[in-house]
Amino acid sequence: MSTSRIAVVIGGASGIGWATAKALAAEGCTVTIADLNTEGAQARAKELGDQHNAVTVDVTDEASVQQLFEQIGRVDVVVNCAGFGGVGLITELPADQFRAVIDTCLVGAFLVIKHAGQHLGEGGALVSLTSLNARQPAVGMSAYCSAKAGLAMLTEVAALELGPRGIRVNAVSPGFVHTPLTEPVLSVPGVLEEYVENTALGRAGTPEDIADAVVFLCSSKASWITGEVLDLNGGAHMMRYPNVIKHVMNLAGQ
Repeated sequence: MSTSRIAVVIGGASGIGWATAKALAAEGCTVTIADLNTEGAQARAKELGDQHNAVTVDVTDEASVQQLFEQIGRVDVVVNCAGFGGVGLITELPADQFRAVIDTCLVGAFLVIKHAGQHLGEGGALVSLTSLNARQPAVGMSAYCSAKAGLAMLTEVAALELGPRGIRVNAVSPGFVHTPLTEPVLSVPGVLEEYVENTALGRAGTPEDIADAVVFLCSSKASWITGEVLDLNGGAHMMRYPNVIKHVMNLAGQ
């Protein structure tokens, strides 16, 4: 990558976002780490070096997303890692909890694509983080599965609309990755073991596994790839997803 490339990593203060920010910086990009966690983003930007920046952003607030991109101006690479999930059976899940996940993972992604698309130019690249759950259903994860499936299709629509301007839009769909976001679920006995049993390569992922793929999709080596939703899960998409609810109930003695 050229040293003149400007990159924005949303959700870059931890986990996959932080691994991606480091990888893009190593490729010569000037990176802005945008995150709801202001202190975390500032600390990470400082780790990267003086030429890199930190900005506070809330992807559920359009004004916040718009301000982010207006503040940066020209941008060449945008990676959206913002998201969160939850667990609850459909018949018991409060509607506001369902909406909260959709608002961050799907509506938030729409807002990022909308405003990034106004600032990306010829040769620009945008990569979103979907999930294995974009294609593989999971008991108790209706909101997350729905949001990520929607984001996969949104990625394809955005690729069609932005392609004529020379902007590529792709996504990666990680399986279980060891991050602060997944730690609560992975700490439930049996969940990780069941995932690994249903993964062809026999392990969970690392943030670096995902960052490497994201950097590739943002690079000139992927100049003819757009509208792709890349499964990145060690082959777990070919098998079945863990029954997280069952393991949570076992832990609770129910």
